[in-house]
Amino acid sequence: MDDARLLLNRRRLLQGAASLAALSALQGCGYHANYEYHAPSGNPLPLPSGPVIQGSLTVTTTAIGAIPSRFMGLSYEKLAMSYGYFHASNRNLIAFFRHLGAGVLRLGGGFVDRLLWTPSANGTHQQISPTNVKNLAGFLRATGWLCLYGVNLATSTPALAAEEVSFAASALGESLLGIEIGNEPDEYGVMGNHFAGNWTFQDFLDRWNAFRSAILQAAPHVPITGPAAGGGNHISTWTLPFGQMATSSELTLLTQHYYRQSGRSPTSTASFLVSPDEQLTTDLGILKAGAQQLGIPYRISEVNSFFNGGAAGVSNSYASSLWVLDFLFNAAMGGATGVNMHGGGNAPGYTPIADDSGAVIEARPEYYGLLLFALAGTGTLLETQLSAGSVDVTAYAVKTPSGGLNIVVVNKDTLQNLTLTIRANQAIETASMQIMTGPSLAAISGVTIQGATMNKDGTFAPASPGTLTPAGDQTTCFLPALSAALISIT
Repeated sequence: MDDARLLLNRRRLLQGAASLAALSALQGCGYHANYEYHAPSGNPLPLPSGPVIQGSLTVTTTAIGAIPSRFMGLSYEKLAMSYGYFHASNRNLIAFFRHLGAGVLRLGGGFVDRLLWTPSANGTHQQISPTNVKNLAGFLRATGWLCLYGVNLATSTPALAAEEVSFAASALGESLLGIEIGNEPDEYGVMGNHFAGNWTFQDFLDRWNAFRSAILQAAPHVPITGPAAGGGNHISTWTLPFGQMATSSELTLLTQHYYRQSGRSPTSTASFLVSPDEQLTTDLGILKAGAQQLGIPYRISEVNSFFNGGAAGVSNSYASSLWVLDFLFNAAMGGATGVNMHGGGNAPGYTPIADDSGAVIEARPEYYGLLLFALAGTGTLLETQLSAGSVDVTAYAVKTPSGGLNIVVVNKDTLQNLTLTIRANQAIETASMQIMTGPSLAAISGVTIQGATMNKDGTFAPASPGTLTPAGDQTTCFLPALSAALISIT
């Protein structure tokens, strides 16, 4: 190393020491003067510029849920099939999917009820053709993902839907997780929608059963899911009654959508997005109890921050990276077998992966939250006990099938840094840490994991995880304000 670089590094260390010394003089900031900040080896972190609070996290042995295989998922408007997005030669998109592990692609959205199966044509943007389905099959094989495949309930016919499902079941084979019939049928009947002013729950059941019967005649063993209901306030009056009525139809999966509120609301801000979501907790509790009573698993098959395309500058900001981590873990604790984050396109609202004319444009901030969650892997969720004063922080622990622990800590505080002593309730042989950071809640770029960004060709080269020092069943880490960390313990 040359003299100039040595001098610069020494200056930075001195600045950091001065910063921490100043912090120790602050009243009530939670900083203890005997704490000396050390970045994990191999993972230099920015020196703290705000208060440093000392906290503790204990991982208990109490199981509170699970992250099953294929919990991860993405959701797209079915229209994306018609513009050449999902095919085996879209290597960039395939790489983005594969970084998220084994997952489920859901194709539905509002366009599912506008697109017609057209078996004798190559297809236009208002049609779905055999070529579109064959391309999808190649994409799924290349990614290793399964598919929830939506069909038109509103403007199609049972015979046409049956013909499409028969072809899709044959082409997709083992890549087909299930068929969704229609999209948000609880919203049919409202002004401007299908069957406006003339739609009831019984109308839906009658129409759904007619489509289901035709589909099963054409493809006898295809798995059927539903109802893909939209409004959270319809869980008790629509989703669960549908599940009860459909149990005799051998329904394989209940599907429900969730958005926090409208993206057009003035309260749809970044700080609101990362705040606790009591409605989500309530909805998940109702779904979990209802699904258990019915004996049918449930999945949040379409979700993102705010409906109406999201809130520009919020749904595509770093706030979404932090929000989605909390959402995914809460959904897992709430008994969901998976979550499909809705997206697509290049508008300034929500989408994990931005695209245009079938080409990947970039990873949006939300993608990094999905990626950090995916790195935590599958396993049993264990209860955590967190003490961090006034720091806005959450923590989750996953016991892996091999017996290790993957702990995710999300520091949403805009000012306060956190030093966290972790008690794992098991002897720690090794401990490492990967960290996600962003410039600010409102930042729409600059999000990294281990200092790396995802390139639009799907290449990703993060630094090696930092090494933490174990001491019996404990270790200590540092989380700057507005960061999230994955601590892996063996």
